[in-house]
Amino acid sequence: MRPIDFFDNGHDQNPDAVCLIQDETGREYTYAQVRELTLRTGNGLLAEGFKHGARGAVLSINDPVGFTCALSFLRAGLVWVPINPGNALQENIHALQDFDCEVLFYHSMFEAAVPAIREQVPGIKLYICIDQAGTDAPAFQDWVGQFPADEIEVADNPEDLATLQPTGGTTGRSKGARHTNRGISAFIMANLAVTAYDDHPPVYLSAAPMTHAGGYICFTILARGGTIVVQAKVEPGPFLAAIPKYNVSTLFLPPTVIYVFLSLPSIREVDFSSLKYFIYGAAPMSPDKLVEAMAVFGPVMMQMFGQTECVFPVTYLSPADHARVVASNNLKPLSSCGKPAPYSRLAIMDDGGKLLPTGEVGEIVVQSPMVMQGYHKNPELTAEVSAHGWHHTGDVGYRDEENFYYIVDRKKDMIITGGFNVFSAEVEKAVMAHRSVQDCAVIGVPHEKWGEEVKAVVELRKGQAATEDEIIAMCKEAIGSIKAPKSVDIIDQLPRSANGKVLKREVRKQYWARTERQVH
Repeated sequence: MRPIDFFDNGHDQNPDAVCLIQDETGREYTYAQVRELTLRTGNGLLAEGFKHGARGAVLSINDPVGFTCALSFLRAGLVWVPINPGNALQENIHALQDFDCEVLFYHSMFEAAVPAIREQVPGIKLYICIDQAGTDAPAFQDWVGQFPADEIEVADNPEDLATLQPTGGTTGRSKGARHTNRGISAFIMANLAVTAYDDHPPVYLSAAPMTHAGGYICFTILARGGTIVVQAKVEPGPFLAAIPKYNVSTLFLPPTVIYVFLSLPSIREVDFSSLKYFIYGAAPMSPDKLVEAMAVFGPVMMQMFGQTECVFPVTYLSPADHARVVASNNLKPLSSCGKPAPYSRLAIMDDGGKLLPTGEVGEIVVQSPMVMQGYHKNPELTAEVSAHGWHHTGDVGYRDEENFYYIVDRKKDMIITGGFNVFSAEVEKAVMAHRSVQDCAVIGVPHEKWGEEVKAVVELRKGQAATEDEIIAMCKEAIGSIKAPKSVDIIDQLPRSANGKVLKREVRKQYWARTERQVH
């Protein structure tokens, strides 16, 4: 199957059902309307001369028409390149250049960026403004009305590219993960396997960028004939108001945003009774804050672990798992990323390619149809991450006796201090246990004697206070003096990516400036 076939299955369940809603305007699109738009758009792209496998992108805030354009690429056999509107312009230009984009649909709020894109990405042959006429670009409604809603026959080749996903430019120029029809279909089926909605189609509130995990979840909602409520961005007031308004059953947010919500005084006044799944991912979540989240949102928390190169869920921690763990009074499994999901095989591997037994620490490796075909135009790096027949996640971890997998750090984030290996994720968990801490990043900083020392850079909750000494003392008690931070810097706000991830690379820069290991 192709990803668009899952949308068509959702359409066939009830063509008149509401497919997409723009919350800010109340504009609704039925499945029949969305399907017709994808057919007209797909026929338009083919009429404009774009061939099977051509690359197309959408530069837009979360928008039903923008997402429909992405579906249209898949309908016509083109490849969708999801570019994040929150990225710096030059980062997106690099992606459009490197991935050979030929089509760009864009929202008028990015009109000022178009001249630079035109100049630096001459390979783009068609520009369409999705919400109005742009400078030298027709409005989507005017353009799409020229073309028929005829069915489009595209060969169902499982190995054809469906998406070319930028990996993010936080450690240099973004790479492109090549995901096939087979891989995206396996992702949809794995998600369908680990969630259930009984007889009621799901309602998903999509406010995280639809170009990343939050948008990929849309494919699974569409497969069930559910409704997607679209918000341009995550704003606590509108986001929380939409949940009871639309009887939202499914949410996705990264932990950093969930922490902000938990700190709101009014959070416990919201009616969350319609929720069935509150999915979190993209970063580990503090067990203490997970318990708090369950008290606020209900028994609905669900973790999914994956990465750009291998779409989620590779592992998952279901709402029932969360409930069992809390009831057992042993919160350790809440620190895990869960157990292997359907369609994924996991193992722990040492640097020589040997698979390690339960309890031993090594790199988490995966075999799954959800693993990318490889990096775009980068066979050397593809071979490196595919060594020994497994996909290498870059995450260091271990498996316990109950088959829960624990991530102890990213390989590149491990701190070596005085000959001891310290995993920053373990220290971050200890720091996050402090009631006043909103978020933190633990890094190694230069030290004459030990090579590196452990430093915590901390962002506090609004209106809360904490001292360096009390955070260090609390960590020493929890994890011992070797692993505990030797210093704590309290700052107003940690640097974050467009997806809400803390950018440790940016945190490190100031501490390693003018050293042999300075961050560029």
